[in-house]
Amino acid sequence: MKILVTGFDPFDNDKINPAIEAVKLLPDSMAGAEIIKLEIPTKFNVSAEVVKTAIEKYQPDYVLNIGQAGGRFAITPERIAINLDDGRIADNAGYQPLNATIHEDGATAYFTQLPIKAMTRAIRAAGLPAAVSNTAGTYVCNHIFYQVQYMREKFFPNIKAGFIHIPFLPNQVVARPETPALSLEDDVKGLTAAIRAIVERDSKGDIETVEGTIQ
Repeated sequence: MKILVTGFDPFDNDKINPAIEAVKLLPDSMAGAEIIKLEIPTKFNVSAEVVKTAIEKYQPDYVLNIGQAGGRFAITPERIAINLDDGRIADNAGYQPLNATIHEDGATAYFTQLPIKAMTRAIRAAGLPAAVSNTAGTYVCNHIFYQVQYMREKFFPNIKAGFIHIPFLPNQVVARPETPALSLEDDVKGLTAAIRAIVERDSKGDIETVEGTIQ
């Protein structure tokens, strides 16, 4: 089994992005699965091109995109991606789409194929806060989540894909009072638990319930 795990580069005024920093520190294999790590740009459309090229090259069974969700206190596997780009700020290319459809021939929304409840349970079992999220926002995180689902529908029907948001790192909240953060060590620990749950639940589907959902 191959799992392609991506993390975004820094954006806005931050010099670091916990997504790619955590991805870099993941083991190269776990639970019998090969982990392929990829840094992707925080740019609408360009990020999708980079991921599509990697899918074609590595032929993974799973694609797991990781992104930063500043302000969240928990690691949050995402349930759904929506067909909308609406940037609060411009991306790293200076592009700021507003109320833009990602693909005219795409679904209004796509649900993940990942066992998000089992992943959430596994992260909590590792001693970390986690919850299923029902909104990935409308910035580049949702964009890549949606784009990979669109690719799956149109080009790569055998892959399963999804997204996880992780909080700020402690050094990112020094000038952001009362903003939650999680250490890089805990990010890696949580993502490792989530990936192990993906492997464990392969072909079994998700579990029925886990308490706690972020709206």
